[in-house]
Parts: sequence; structure tokens; C-alpha cells
Amino acid sequence: MIEIIEKVLMKNGLLFAFLFVGVIMLFSVWASRKITRDKIPGVAIAILIGLGLAFFGDKKGISDIPIFAGMALLGGSMLRDFAVVATAMGADLDKIRHAGLAGLVSLLVGVAFSFFGGVIIAFAMGYQDAISLATIGAGACTYIVGPVTGTALGASSEVIAISVAAGVVKTIVATIGTPFIAKYIGLDNPHSAIVFGGLIGTTSGVTAGLAATDPKLVPYGALTATFYTGLGCLLCPSIFYLALKIFFS
Repeated sequence: MIEIIEKVLMKNGLLFAFLFVGVIMLFSVWASRKITRDKIPGVAIAILIGLGLAFFGDKKGISDIPIFAGMALLGGSMLRDFAVVATAMGADLDKIRHAGLAGLVSLLVGVAFSFFGGVIIAFAMGYQDAISLATIGAGACTYIVGPVTGTALGASSEVIAISVAAGVVKTIVATIGTPFIAKYIGLDNPHSAIVFGGLIGTTSGVTAGLAATDPKLVPYGALTATFYTGLGCLLCPSIFYLALKIFFS
């Protein structure tokens, strides 16, 4: 009987993945209302459960277990981007234009702050060459900008791995922390979401965090967060690296 159930679930992996996530959401909402008395958002609890489940399995997390193989597709970039595009249908272009200057400033400040913050941490870890510092600093921007910068500059695989780890940690913090700090920083309107996306930058973390806060804010935050990655890939291996090379030649 168990074997039959396993075969059915494995053949319908994506459907089972939707059902499994639905059960997690149902439990998370219940736990939020009954246990935390709405002090912790249900979606935030679901994210924590998801991160915990990611430790099971190997390279692909829980999806490495055959019965949960559908989670690889459900949690993949294709459906994530589809969800972002779907929510963008409700975006107001006038609000995006209104926040144009603020969004641009937030992008420049966000990339520079993350990069040089990462450089300071890397220097404290003992790295003193410009290439390593720039790579780890770029990783503090996002886990995409780090490898791009490291590859362009010829950084070692160890340093590139550290840059990826820094970006992943930032994504997790943004995902979990956004719902908790949203009301304290006024993250409740499209204008603030655009600025928030420009300051934080990690697309996965920003979209997940805003989805847990208010799904209507997702397209606004994702807009600047996407530009953040591109801007980081331009600035980190060029201008920022040259600036570091002057001091760490």
C-alpha cells in the first residue's frame, strides 16, 4: 500500500508539491493566530519551515528525496519569476515614475553600502588583496554579483564560494526579516517598496520578504532589486575594484 502511494505521489510530483506547501501554509497561519497571536506573520513562519526543510537532502534540498521531487520545479526560478510577473499586472506606472529619483538614489546607495560593508568584513577576515576584497564585497551585494565579479577578476574558487555564501545569508535575512521590520520602517506603500528593493537588492530575498508583508508591493520592490543586480555587475568589477586597488595595490 505504501509503495503504491509513493508511486502515485512521484508521478504527480508537482501536484503533491502544491499540496505539501498548502499544508505548510495552513499550519503556519494557524500557528500565527493561535500560538503567536498574530505577532509573527504566518508567511514568515512558513518561510522558516521551508528553510528548515531545505537542510534535508543534498544539493537540491528536500527535492533530492524522490517523493518531494516536484519541489524543485515549484521552488525553481521559472515559477518564481512567473509569480513576480503575474503580480506586476497590478503595478501602477505612475507610482513607479513618481519614485524614479528615489529609486535611483537607493540603488547607488544600496550597492555601495553593501559592497564596502562586505569589504570591511573581508578585511577583518584577513583578506588584503583587492581581488579578494572586491569579490567578497560583491557577494555582499548579491550571490550573483559575487561570482560574476570573482570570475571577471580571476579570484580563487575559495573566495568566490565565500562571496556566494555572503549573498545567500543576505537573502535569507531579507526573506525572514522583512515582515518583522516592515511596519517600523514604513514599508507599506509602493514608493517605500521601490526604495527598499534598491537598498537591499537581492531579488529573491526582496520578493519573498515583500510577499510575506504585502503581495501588492512585490512588483515595486522587484523592479529596483532587479536593476540592483545589473548595476552591481557593472560597478563591482570595475569602478569599485579600481578604487580598492589604489589602497590595496
